Amino acid sequence: MADPIRLLLADDHAVVRSGLRLLLESQPDMAIIGEAETGEEAVRRTAELRPDVVLMDIEMPGINGIEATRRIKGQSPATAVLALTMYEDDQYFFEMLRAGAAGYVPKRAAPDELASAIRAVSRGDVFIHPSLAGRLVQDYLLRRDTDEQEPPIDDLTPREQEVLTLIAEGLSNGEIAERLVISIKTVDRHRENIMRKLNLHNRVDLVKYALRKGLIDLEE
Repeated sequence: MADPIRLLLADDHAVVRSGLRLLLESQPDMAIIGEAETGEEAVRRTAELRPDVVLMDIEMPGINGIEATRRIKGQSPATAVLALTMYEDDQYFFEMLRAGAAGYVPKRAAPDELASAIRAVSRGDVFIHPSLAGRLVQDYLLRRDTDEQEPPIDDLTPREQEVLTLIAEGLSNGEIAERLVISIKTVDRHRENIMRKLNLHNRVDLVKYALRKGLIDLEE
């Protein structure tokens, strides 16, 4: 019999982790090797335990699941991250994929869907829950239809392009300010200028624009 899929559970709710443990330990091809209740702990435990798959919540104390995923993929590229979250909106969906998640499953999914997702990402495949898969198609069609209509990236200054890239990568205004060694007020001003020049109205639109213009790449 093949070695079981080694899992790390990252969720700040003990009840959720306990339920996942009961569910997944009943699978003969899976083994829980660790748990984490914060983003920082998930990154640290992944480095220590080298799991095959990390089940990652998005909202956790400290760094969130998006940033934790980015750090995990940077230090342990062989570990697959599977987002398991209550959030199903475009912002979190695309940001988790951008951070390196190999799959995205809502917490309302059926147990057999979660097990299938774990097996898929452990093989190196991508698993997007059927309720969310259409978002990728819609984004592709939107990119194709709007590419010639929207303002060019050259309308932004180099600094504005840099801020846009960091926004699309999921960084908060405070994190961007720290990364670029500027004030949060300056980040806010850049963000307002970007949205005005591109005629965009929210963070999701900024992320999609950055994807269409190649500032970030889901395939990285």
